[in-house]
Amino acid sequence: MKILFVKPNMGLVDGRPYHDRGRMEPLTFAVLAGFTPERHQVALCDDRFEPVPYGARWDVVGINVEIYTARRAYEIADRFRAAGAKVILGGTHVSMIPDEAQQHADAIALGDSDAVWAKILDDIEEGKLQPRYPGLPCQGTLTGIRTRWDVFRGKRYLPVALTQFGRGCVNQCEYCATGNLFHGRNAHRPPAEVAAELERDGRTFVFFVDDNLIADVPAAKQLCRELIPLKIRWTAQASLNFASDPELLDLMLRSGCQGLVVGFESRDPGNLRAMNKQVNLGYGSYDEIVERIRAAGLMLWAAFLLGYDHETEQSIRDTADWALSKKFAFSAFNILMPYPATPFYARMKEQGRLLFDGAWWLHDDYRFGHGAFVPKNMNAERLGELGLWARLKHNTAYQIMRRATDRSTNSKDAWSLLTYFAYNPLFRDEMLKKHDMGLGYRGFERTQRERDLIARIFLR
Repeated sequence: MKILFVKPNMGLVDGRPYHDRGRMEPLTFAVLAGFTPERHQVALCDDRFEPVPYGARWDVVGINVEIYTARRAYEIADRFRAAGAKVILGGTHVSMIPDEAQQHADAIALGDSDAVWAKILDDIEEGKLQPRYPGLPCQGTLTGIRTRWDVFRGKRYLPVALTQFGRGCVNQCEYCATGNLFHGRNAHRPPAEVAAELERDGRTFVFFVDDNLIADVPAAKQLCRELIPLKIRWTAQASLNFASDPELLDLMLRSGCQGLVVGFESRDPGNLRAMNKQVNLGYGSYDEIVERIRAAGLMLWAAFLLGYDHETEQSIRDTADWALSKKFAFSAFNILMPYPATPFYARMKEQGRLLFDGAWWLHDDYRFGHGAFVPKNMNAERLGELGLWARLKHNTAYQIMRRATDRSTNSKDAWSLLTYFAYNPLFRDEMLKKHDMGLGYRGFERTQRERDLIARIFLR
């Protein structure tokens, strides 16, 4: 069979499809390609920068659905189904809200879909496709994963390879889709298998897409030991407690860790308790632990979550100022969003605080970067404005230059400084470009076909 994987775009900017210059390889499809029997032909379309090949004949179309791409994913799915292809939808959003996704698919894959992908293909060939395929529970050891990076050949992505060690997260923060979807469980691949795969394919700069690389600390330590001989550079997402374990921190540095994405979320203990971010509650103002990380020389992408009930306009301003004082390599000031099937969504619904009829990710009026619930101490519009203000303040040319002077981290060596200056302007520009984006294409492809038809008529 001819199989097409599709990575959907988010939506429109100034009436045109958003072109993401900061795009990374969509690892999901490299893993699914590895589980695809060799008798099938596999191709990948990345809707973020290339046209969707509706005109070609495809037997199967697999689409990964995330909450911000759900509307666009459904648009693509509906067109391929109308053309006769079997459309399979998977991804976190599908697992969180399956009834919605089922309306746009011949079948949906729930949970870890790679475990059932070959079964889905066999059922299509045999004419007995089922509407839903539950994946295996996230537990134990993930074995047999073969990542086929060749599906990215000829496509242009950022020069960093993506791979995965573990899935799930042991934390169950109130707002988080991943932690609640996996019910606080984590499973990981054999460390030696991951290292062998990276060595085989010559990957030298790697980003681990794990929600929390150190969810299983002993396993993370063994992974680092396996990576040391490879002499690679790597980054990952990790919970803050990595810096409280001297052995783990040493192994991370020796194995090539250059920096980490860390969810600080809030400096207010009341907010941390409300979001059930227990792992962060023991670090006070964060000052001491941040200095420990800076002393180790690690660059940090600090993530903050704005909008919990203890949040005020002043606390957002204080958070932005504090982040600048720490000279983080990058900072993300994210607006708190009610993701479906999370305890936070349920609480906002019970309290009557959801906006856009609850399904903001499909609503015509929702725009990226804006709030989708009523905060306690300000309105949703003001929350969105303050989030944008924090991002703008952190990313002025002056502040980017000022943060670059941190010789402990951002300019500790030539590689760090080049990386810092390569990505800061890029992420700043993409952040500004996405703000106010409408999700989905909202009839763009129809109107574009009409324009093309009119052009052909007048050019006869």
